[in-house]
Amino acid sequence: MHVLHTFANNGTVPYLTWFTDRAKREGAPRYTFILMVPERPPMIDEMRDKGFEVIWIRYDDSRRKRGLLRALPLLWWHMLRIRPDIVHCNLFDDSLPGLIAARCAGIRRRVLTRQDTGYHWMHARRWVALDRWNNRMATHIIAISEENRRFIVEQEGADERKVHLVHNGIPVDRFTRQDEAVMRRLRQRFDLHDDHLVFGSVARYVHWKGHRHVIEAAARIVSRHPNARFLLCGSGVLRPRMEELARSIGIASQVHFIDRIEPVEMPSFYGILDAFLHAAVMEPFGLVYAEAMMNGVPVVSTRTGAAADAIVNGVNGILIEEPSGEALAAGVERLLELDRRAIGRSGRDTALRMYPFDVMWKGTMDVYKDAMSGA
Repeated sequence: MHVLHTFANNGTVPYLTWFTDRAKREGAPRYTFILMVPERPPMIDEMRDKGFEVIWIRYDDSRRKRGLLRALPLLWWHMLRIRPDIVHCNLFDDSLPGLIAARCAGIRRRVLTRQDTGYHWMHARRWVALDRWNNRMATHIIAISEENRRFIVEQEGADERKVHLVHNGIPVDRFTRQDEAVMRRLRQRFDLHDDHLVFGSVARYVHWKGHRHVIEAAARIVSRHPNARFLLCGSGVLRPRMEELARSIGIASQVHFIDRIEPVEMPSFYGILDAFLHAAVMEPFGLVYAEAMMNGVPVVSTRTGAAADAIVNGVNGILIEEPSGEALAAGVERLLELDRRAIGRSGRDTALRMYPFDVMWKGTMDVYKDAMSGA
């Protein structure tokens, strides 16, 4: 079975490493990758060293319309030349030209993973019709959470018979390898003491991630728990505004805005947290939920994405019903009234059952088998 994957706007896709490592071990499937990014991505060399063909199409999403029109005939030519059994598209900018090119090249099995569901609906309505078009062009659609699946069917009108739920997953060993020395260093870096309650969040600074709600919740929490500290890790255009918000409400000394934690240190970062906070309006999945839960950190979150699928409220995490500082702070208070260590352990058991990469691999292969059986 030969699968051609398309990806746009990101030249460092960890899933490519995980899937190709597994394919090398199992001897199948055969992969080819087409990457639509502005500059030659370093991972081309990694994939080629493993024996997989990688094609780079220069694409700049700041000139989206022109770039998509330029990419379309190139995608068609490569697909016609390669003749894969399956074309698998992943993000909007590669899916729109990729699915059209596959159809024109006579590729009968076209898989679409909806990694960015809801973005156009909330922020760029003029593109919603093209999300629906992509759904029609695909023969199989992978939804990455139940909320994601419902949105695709109910809001975008996709045929539910071709929508398959396959949660994203992560390699357990890689994302749970905590190091006591790293944890001590991180606690020193952020001046954390044993009596501190430490809350963390990991997300890009874009408004639908809900950083404003986290900071407003922090003010409420600090008023009741002066020993609370908040570690907010991420980058993005809204970060200066969030830093100013923390200063204006008088909690700048309790909130650390963190540019970056090295990937190898992320399990240890989770290990110093008493709870993980997230107040996104909508998450198609949200890998940070799975990462935090696998590391035994209780999650307090809006009811969205992976959190909504995994968390039983008050048992293995806390779900809030609206994205607001008041609701998030109330969720934290509820967590502190319960046995948060037991909740963290229960959340870990749930995440290890639902979100390991092995489960994602099997689900994806099952979709491919279904596609091949319908040939």
